[in-house]
Amino acid sequence: MAAMAAGDQHAASEVLRGLARHLNCLNEDNKSTRKRALELIKRETVDKGLPSSVLQEVFSALLKPLLKCLSDPMERCRETAITTITEFIRCVPKPEESLPYLMPCLAQRLGEKEILEPAEELRLSAVEMLTLTLEVCGKHLAPYLNEMMNLLQRTIVDPFPDVKRESCKCTVNLAKCVPEHFHMQAESLVKPLMQTISHQHSRVRVSVIEATGAVIQHGTGKNVDDVVSHLAQRLFDDSPQVRKSVTACVGDWLLHMRDRYSYFHKLIPLLLSSISDEIPEIRLLAADLWKQVGAQWEKENEEDIKDKMDFLLTPPPFYPPGVERPGLGCRELVVRNLGRLVPAITHDMTDWLMPTRVRTSQLLSVLLLHTEDHSTQHLQPLLATLYRACTDTERDVVSNCLAAAKLLGTFVPPAAFLKLLLDHVTTSSSFSHPWAPLMVLAAVLGGCPKPLLKPHLEQITNTLARPDVCQEYQQVLYLEQLLACVDVLLRQCESDCGSVSLQLLQVLVTVQSLSTEPHLSEKALESAQILCKVQGLDSVMELYRLHMGQLLDWLSASVNTWCSYSPQRLQLHIIVMQSGPVIGEFVSQLMPLLRCSLQPDKDPEMRMSIFTMLAKLLLDATNTLDSQGHFRDESEKFLCDVLLPNLVWHAGRTAAAVRTSALSCLLALLHGGAITPGQVQMLCLEGKLCPLLLSALEEDSRMSRLLACRSLSTVLRLIGTSLHPEALNKIYPELLKRLDDSSEEVRGVALQALGLWLSSLTKDYNPELCAPHLQLLFQQLLLHLDDPDSSVQDQVLEVLKKGSSVQPSLLKREVEAVRDKQRSPLYCDQLLHHISSLHTEAAAES
Repeated sequence: MAAMAAGDQHAASEVLRGLARHLNCLNEDNKSTRKRALELIKRETVDKGLPSSVLQEVFSALLKPLLKCLSDPMERCRETAITTITEFIRCVPKPEESLPYLMPCLAQRLGEKEILEPAEELRLSAVEMLTLTLEVCGKHLAPYLNEMMNLLQRTIVDPFPDVKRESCKCTVNLAKCVPEHFHMQAESLVKPLMQTISHQHSRVRVSVIEATGAVIQHGTGKNVDDVVSHLAQRLFDDSPQVRKSVTACVGDWLLHMRDRYSYFHKLIPLLLSSISDEIPEIRLLAADLWKQVGAQWEKENEEDIKDKMDFLLTPPPFYPPGVERPGLGCRELVVRNLGRLVPAITHDMTDWLMPTRVRTSQLLSVLLLHTEDHSTQHLQPLLATLYRACTDTERDVVSNCLAAAKLLGTFVPPAAFLKLLLDHVTTSSSFSHPWAPLMVLAAVLGGCPKPLLKPHLEQITNTLARPDVCQEYQQVLYLEQLLACVDVLLRQCESDCGSVSLQLLQVLVTVQSLSTEPHLSEKALESAQILCKVQGLDSVMELYRLHMGQLLDWLSASVNTWCSYSPQRLQLHIIVMQSGPVIGEFVSQLMPLLRCSLQPDKDPEMRMSIFTMLAKLLLDATNTLDSQGHFRDESEKFLCDVLLPNLVWHAGRTAAAVRTSALSCLLALLHGGAITPGQVQMLCLEGKLCPLLLSALEEDSRMSRLLACRSLSTVLRLIGTSLHPEALNKIYPELLKRLDDSSEEVRGVALQALGLWLSSLTKDYNPELCAPHLQLLFQQLLLHLDDPDSSVQDQVLEVLKKGSSVQPSLLKREVEAVRDKQRSPLYCDQLLHHISSLHTEAAAES
């Protein structure tokens, strides 16, 4: 051995003798000389493949001159010096002997406030040399930890990305190499690492996360709070590799960090967030790490949970299908930290950044899957969080939160969640978005198993049917959620909904009555059809037949307070329009309601709305109100008590509009056949109907005058021949006035009515006694025979032809008297010819 050592020394001496001149040249001013000297030193030593023991001796002699060259002004010289030193460290058997000189030099070169090495590639080489030194020297570096830390604090924030990455690699190695010393100064690296964690290069971010993992793992554990928020932000990184690094880092802490129990509540959300990552590889990694964490905790706390093992291992009934139940340890970890996790979830759900809100909403579902029925004790804050999240503008947040709400319905007993939810639904005005509690209720009910939901059906539907719930808001979103609650009950409970069919129908009727969106009304009607189906009913009409009595009682209870804003009048409209012939079976219940709501002292707009609705029904009375013939029995009373009082003249435009709607209803009643000619005749004899109609002919409203003319025409058609001559003589003068009406349509209908009036003259009408009336009529009609409008002339001619059969001689005299004054005597000639023809026919017959 001694001989070998002596031989090595001799060989080293020979090498150094050969390098003596080159070493002297390192001090020359000429940079080319220095450069050539360094290259030759390298060639004669590390490049020559000398034995390591010889290199050790040579390195000891060359180290100081080489380190001095690290400050050489020439970049190439510095580069060759670093390369040479690096090779020496790699090859010599005892590289630690160089540390007393190497470390202070590197610390001075790279660890000061201002880094002296300007070339970024050389800074990289120097840090790579430091990494190599750490690998080969190991624990011998412990005395130089201070220098190492100062150096890494500077190089981690170096402008050159590759230097950052190499520094992070070196940090990881240092933490593993001297853990017993590293923890004392690990804190000093946290700040530079966090400054670099958002670097634009994803590979740098990955390296920083790995280094952060090592620093926290081997540190005192006090700096977890300083890095958690930064790591949480990296979970939203666009690079999957960065997100994967965060997942691995947090998983490692949960498994191996000494003080991990103190930080479970901060680290668990980070790992569980990755379970919902879009990249399958990350999801699998997170799930695997989480299982390991749960299994380890279970093992460490075996004594603590031993009594609950059997109970906790049995899956709860109605567990969501297709979902793997988390392990016991995982569930217990979340349950024990839920009190701290819920406030954090609540906070992050309102974060201004959309990705944070999406991730938080995903995490909420994962947590609830772990807590199962233990979430009951945190129901109040969880519901408040869900209400806020449901109003988010981002669809993913809303859908994730509804999935979470569904899990609440699965695991929390209905009695517990309904106590809070139904109370929130009834006091929804206290929420900024009143529909939020309904949206959450629908989702929770969607997760609740049918056997558990059935006993609470009445309580739920009674709440939904409450006026302050289903009649309070007209917002489309609110009505949609109300409808969603009904739909979910129909879907979950099916035939069991028969017991609450009335309440569900009340809600569906209300949704349709308040909705301004056609699609919402159609959806409500579809739900009504499903309600029929689950009860085995053939149609919606059957459903109305089942509940019509109760529905009319429901409306009648509040009829005295109705006004134009009351939803009840709209509900009445939906019920009577959709029930078809069924409403005809309940006329006796409907009539008091109509009488009360249509009294002249009631809200005018409401009366107009109801009259318009009745007009539609009465036009098809045999298929609606009079389907059973019951309305006909009530029609006279309806006319006297309801319609006619609303035709009495009152000042004002609103009153006029009410009269117009009442006239439309009257015309529909006369046309639709729901009143008999005998009843009409009785009303006319009693002088109740005709005076009001004749008065309506003078209305300012064109539509009112038109409806009055048409109504008179219908009366004349129905009972004209039964009217007393005096009654008839009161009608025609008013109709004649309408021939000068500003509306061509009114003039046309008035002429038709006059034709019907002439057709109504029977043998009881004595032409001799009534000659003055006929003369006035003929004279006025002949005036209009000269009307500028040819269509009016044609109509007048037809009316006069009917008059020629009543008193032809009188008419002939009147025609002859005006013929020569007419602009178009042709019409007079036609009329005279018609009268002559009638006379000839009469003579022939006699």
